[in-house]
Amino acid sequence: MLKVEDLVVHYGRVPAVHGITLHVGEGELVGLIGPNGAGKSTTLAAITGLVKPSSGTISFAGEDLVAQPPERIVRQGLALVPEGRHIFGSLTVEENLILGALARTDRSGSEEELASVLERFPILKHYFKAPAGKLSGGEQQQLAIGRALLSKPRLLLLDEPSLGLAPLVVDQVFEVLDDLRSQGITILLVEQNAARTVELADRTYVLRTGSIATSGTREELHEAGGLMDAYLGI
Repeated sequence: MLKVEDLVVHYGRVPAVHGITLHVGEGELVGLIGPNGAGKSTTLAAITGLVKPSSGTISFAGEDLVAQPPERIVRQGLALVPEGRHIFGSLTVEENLILGALARTDRSGSEEELASVLERFPILKHYFKAPAGKLSGGEQQQLAIGRALLSKPRLLLLDEPSLGLAPLVVDQVFEVLDDLRSQGITILLVEQNAARTVELADRTYVLRTGSIATSGTREELHEAGGLMDAYLGI
């Protein structure tokens, strides 16, 4: 479904990503892990059109994404849950969720899907008319994921969804992702929480200093050993 080949991204003259190749198949949950500054968020930004690659190719369902603006990429079915959630605190939970559906070309069934999101995240139903800024960090993360789901994505991209959350809330986030994967939603998960991501994902890429250090299924990574060596660059 998603194919990234030989991706190179510069910020000015500084290379942030060089030569990344990865793929995400339909229905898979694929992890992209690595320490701070490894190039994880830059990779997502290139996929979603927020930064322009210096070279390489990015295709989704056979269509080239490199020359397309972000709004057109969203309308093709890619939804990004950004690092820091980026919810609109002054708007209500309801209004934030409605924004998620605006990217859809076909809004039929959106009311049923909103009901499904509220059933999945009961706290959002409880605070439906309240300002989103009053939600806790974990609740805001649920709102950000719910908003993305209402765009009816073919591919859901998440950037550090567990960042800054309490351990119990992190457990809840990973349970939600596992449930979404079980329903056939295709996911690319960017995370610093290496162990949890490897255990959850169908396959995981380990990114270090802008390139792929190793990759594989959870079984392959465990059998090969040296996962943390690859992660930390030891």
